[in-house]
Parts: sequence; structure tokens; C-alpha cells
Amino acid sequence: MAQDQLFGPETRSLEELREAAADCKACDLWKTGTQTVFGEGAEAAEIVLVGEQPGDKEDLEGRPFVGPAGRVLDEGLEAAGIDRSLAYVTNAVKHFKWLGRGKRRIHQKPNAADLAACRPWLDAELAVVQPKVLVALGATAAQALLGRQFRVTKQRGVPVDSDLAPYVVATVHPSSILRQETEDDRAAAMKDFVADLKVVAKLLRA
Repeated sequence: MAQDQLFGPETRSLEELREAAADCKACDLWKTGTQTVFGEGAEAAEIVLVGEQPGDKEDLEGRPFVGPAGRVLDEGLEAAGIDRSLAYVTNAVKHFKWLGRGKRRIHQKPNAADLAACRPWLDAELAVVQPKVLVALGATAAQALLGRQFRVTKQRGVPVDSDLAPYVVATVHPSSILRQETEDDRAAAMKDFVADLKVVAKLLRA
């Protein structure tokens, strides 16, 4: 199927998009990824959460945010009073990019070409869901959505003007909390993450 067919007006549902994305070969990541990991959640969700890319567990299960970072996300959403089951969760890149190290598959950051190849899928997801609040999780997702000049460290937790949704907010990726060296550092990072998500919760109620 040609790209203009995939993203044309005849593609009206997330299920149609998911089926089409399963065969996507717009970049080379399909060669090493186990499968396309498309977004999941309610088609009429008021909130869309966008991460960087699937990780090892997500690649194997075919679902976004089901690994360690997903557990942190779940904890953060619950603490902020946001029901994940009412959200749509996806990634800027739909295949796991990794480098082999022994028996382990080590996460590799997507490059501009990877992001560009997957952008039509993300745009199509947003066009179907039309969320009230769009949340970028981490620098890669934030810069993919809001431009390369965007800095999560300086602009996190603050609504940003964008045509993508009525409210757009960026925060850190949950995996960054897991990478903190000490338990105290992780607790502090989690507290800040929840504070950002509470901003999101307030926007959902607005």
C-alpha cells in the first residue's frame, strides 16, 4: 500500500492504522525490531502520551509502555489522578532501535531519519484521537513534536502553544527516573514527574 493511501481520508480508525503500520518499511528499523509497536488506548481519549520508542519488553509484547518505564508511568499517572485506561499511549518511533551487547539488546536513540519516517503514523494517530491534552515524554518526543529547539529541562510542566492539541505539555521520560543513581534521587525525580502530571490533570479538568 502506498504512503498516500495509508494516510489518506479513507483511513478513519486506529485499527486501520494499526493494521497498516504492521507492514511499515519506511525505515530500516523493521529489519531488527520484532514487530511494529503501535499506540493503544481509547479512540476518543482526552489525553495522548507520546514516548520515544518501544523498549525491549515492548518490542517483544507489541504494546507500548509495558516494561519498567511503563510501570513508572503508571505510578506517576495514578499519583496525579489520571486514569491510564482512559488515555492513548504511543511513541514517536514504532520500532525498537537497539545494539546487541552479548545477549542483551541495548536501547539506541532514534535519529532524525527514524523520527521522520514514523511521523506520518503519529500525525495520523493524533488526527483520529484529537486529544484535549498531548503529553510529550522525554526530549526525543518533545523535540519531534515541538521542534529541535525545545528543551524539556527548561520547559517541562508548562503548557506550550501548538496546533497539535488545545493543550501540549512536556515532561521527562519515565526511564530517566529509573536511571537516577540513588534512591533519594529517584524519589526526587518521581516527585517532579508527578508534579508535571498534576498540571496535565488540571488541564484535563479545565
